[in-house]
Amino acid sequence: MSKSSERANFGSKLGIILATAGSAVGLGNVWRFPYMAGENGGAAFIIVYLMCVLLLGIPCMVSEFIIGRHGAANTARAYSRLAGGKAWKYVGYLGVVTGYLITGYYAVVSGWCLQYVYGALVGGINGDADYVKQYFAEFSSDPVRPIFWAALFLIITHFVIVRGVRNGIERVSKLMMPTLFVLLLVIVVASCMLPGAEKGIAFLFKPDFSKVDSGVFLGALGQSFYSLSIAMGCICTYASYFSRHTNLLKSALQISVLDCLVAVLAGLMIFPAAFSVGISPDSGPSLVFITLPNVFHQAFSSVPGVGYVVAVLFYLLLSVAALTSLISLHEVSTAFLQEERRISRPKAATIVTSSCIVIGAFCSLSMGATDSLTFFGRSLFDIFDFVTGQLFLPIGGFLTCIFIGWFVPRKLVHDEFTNWGTLKGTFFGVFLFLVRFVCPVSILLIILHQFEVI
Repeated sequence: MSKSSERANFGSKLGIILATAGSAVGLGNVWRFPYMAGENGGAAFIIVYLMCVLLLGIPCMVSEFIIGRHGAANTARAYSRLAGGKAWKYVGYLGVVTGYLITGYYAVVSGWCLQYVYGALVGGINGDADYVKQYFAEFSSDPVRPIFWAALFLIITHFVIVRGVRNGIERVSKLMMPTLFVLLLVIVVASCMLPGAEKGIAFLFKPDFSKVDSGVFLGALGQSFYSLSIAMGCICTYASYFSRHTNLLKSALQISVLDCLVAVLAGLMIFPAAFSVGISPDSGPSLVFITLPNVFHQAFSSVPGVGYVVAVLFYLLLSVAALTSLISLHEVSTAFLQEERRISRPKAATIVTSSCIVIGAFCSLSMGATDSLTFFGRSLFDIFDFVTGQLFLPIGGFLTCIFIGWFVPRKLVHDEFTNWGTLKGTFFGVFLFLVRFVCPVSILLIILHQFEVI
């Protein structure tokens, strides 16, 4: 395996886990997972989701680890190196495009988090359910404020990216991810103590399999890919910074466990509160922004000042979770431009930041400020979410599995999986079987159903 001696890499095993987990553990868990579960039957969705992570997500993650570490380059070039310049390189380009598009609209939701930090600081979101609903509706459809916060979030991300892998990405991840986990636990306790919270807990942990249909499987697959950052270039790009001593399977398992734990905690934080204040669990993307202010308002109303502090800290840490994910997405495009266009990291980052601000602005405006950015009954924001989350990600995952399972030499895959024979590789046969047969067939069936072919 050849690596440029000048190529950056992570400085420690903890840095690898926290940085890669930071890519996975973010708004995909705290924002997207709860509303996806709410729209698809709660506990039943979670069971299907966990199955998708175990049987599909982890093998796909390990596959991207292999491609990224062996290629030791940006996602597009890494696929090209393993493919020998053949058509498979376009799978890498698909990952770059997917990550780039997600960066644009993900910045909008990240900006919402900053608005809520500001709102919590000035006391503007401490009110009853109707007030909070109106607050979110007015803010998200405003033509200026969401764009300002999204742009600010991308600029913050920009300054982390230009500092590099160790001094930027790894350092931020080590500081912020453990703190987010502690804050989640605090809010879970507060949420579960609310009157009527037991209904939300039951919704989360008592499955109703009558809710499970093909749409639930599609949603769970898309969410597992979205939450684990599969097929959007993040995993492959970060793996290019791994050392040859990194245990790829163990790292994937650790990251997936952290990801699922935070996702379930996010549900345990939101659904008890939602049922307590009478908000429907299928409220969609706005669920976390409508529900949580009521958690703070009601759970701590008897202790002056505590609710204010918790609200500020939570939205600050939610912003940090969004930041770690956005950093990984931004890095995909930055590394691509830096290496393919042979320009400096600051210049590459500036191009990505500037163009994504434009994409974010259009996505934000489509949320209600203008009707001209609505197509086929969907806002531009919803179209980006659907196309990337339910089409590009599974297609990219499917092609990656075919590539690793059938076209990359088996010896190369085995060498990477076992760290060139230094690990036992007990589960290599299982991994290869899943990547060759189970993953591509499962993903293909769900993709075909999406187009109503089956």
